[in-house]
Formats: sequence, structure tokens, C-alpha cells
Amino acid sequence: MENTQKKILIVEDEKNIAEILKFNIQTAGYSVKAVYDGQSGLDEALSGGYDLILLDLMLPVMDGFEVCRRVRETLDVPIIILTARAEERDKILGLDLGADDYMTKPFSIDELKSRIKANIRRYSNELVSNKIAETIITVGDITIDCESYLVKKGDSPIELSKKEYELLAFLAKNAGKVYPREELISAVWGYDPTYSDLRTVDVTIARLRKKVADPDSSTNLIQTKHGMGYFIEKN
Repeated sequence: MENTQKKILIVEDEKNIAEILKFNIQTAGYSVKAVYDGQSGLDEALSGGYDLILLDLMLPVMDGFEVCRRVRETLDVPIIILTARAEERDKILGLDLGADDYMTKPFSIDELKSRIKANIRRYSNELVSNKIAETIITVGDITIDCESYLVKKGDSPIELSKKEYELLAFLAKNAGKVYPREELISAVWGYDPTYSDLRTVDVTIARLRKKVADPDSSTNLIQTKHGMGYFIEKN
């Protein structure tokens, strides 16, 4: 199995939930460890060589936001936030701090396993990176270096999360084509759109627009074709 040696860390303070997650993820062939507070989660994440982290937000000792921020300062590992919070601002903050995705409790175990697989595969460069053949992509005043994963606006570098970079590069490579959210969630996230929260695309687009926005222009680089999807115009 492709995932036999992959290691998953669960950081969840409700032990019954953590054990249910651990059991189900292990049955998919992963090696799994669960810890029950934020500080233990941070320590384990930084020392354990994990391939993916499932991170609750409401944790004792150190909350999930702080764990996410500090892990992302050091590691390039996929992080999926698991939260009972439904507020959009919490999801946005988690993604801004470097999380790759979120799932709101209760959620389907099958969908969780699907997202784990998709995130690990993407970090192994088997998905979006294979869709980008160009070394340099230029759209408007944005330059994307696909070898160094650097993005510049004019001469100024832009700090993007991994997911923001992948989404921008995908739309830029395919400039002029309109992509529905279902196609973006499949192509960039690697998820089955039937079972996915398509608002993930909207949240990431909103963050990305702010980072690449031209203060002197009222036109977004990433545009919306209402009722159809998102696109970047060809130069």
C-alpha cells in the first residue's frame, strides 16, 4: 500500500474522539499517534517526522492556532484543522496561519481519510506540480517562479501559503479558462467535490486576492464569472 509507512499525528483533547480517529486511520494503513494537549502536540510534531497533522483548535495548555503557527515556522507538513467551531473567521485564521484545510465536526471518517490521502499525495509532488510545465509564469505584474516557488508583484516578493501558491499557479497556467469550484477542489486540493466543502475554495481565493491586489486598480487578478467559477485573464 502506498500509505503504509506514512505517519499521522492527531492532536485532540477529547480522548474518545482521538481514539476513534486513531482506530479508523490505522485501518487505512497509516501509523498514528494521538496526543491530548497543544504543547504535547507541538513537541511531537517538531520531533516525530510526521507526514500529516490533524489538529483540533480548542486545546488545553496551547490552542491549535498557536500550535499551527509554530509548526509552520519550522515544518512543511500538511495540517488539517479539526474543529467544532463553525465561524468563518476561525477557519480563515487557521488557513492564514498555514493550515492546508479544515473539517468541521461532525464529519465523515471516509471523507477525512480521503483528505488525508490527498494532502499527503500533494505534498509528495504528485498532483499540482505535475500540471505546471513552465518555469516562469507571468500574469499582469505577478511573476511565478515554479522551480523556486517564489511569487513576486513587480520586484516585491509575496508571502503565500502552499495552498495559495498552488491555486495561483494553477489558475495562472490556465489563464483565460473559467474553473468552477468543483473543478478547483479536485485539481488543486485533490478532493472528491461530491463530499467536499466548496467554501474552502472561496476562503482561499479571498485571501489570495488580498495578497496580490493592486491598490491602484478596482479589478481583481483572480476574477469571478458569476454562476460559473474563477479565472485569471490572459495577458
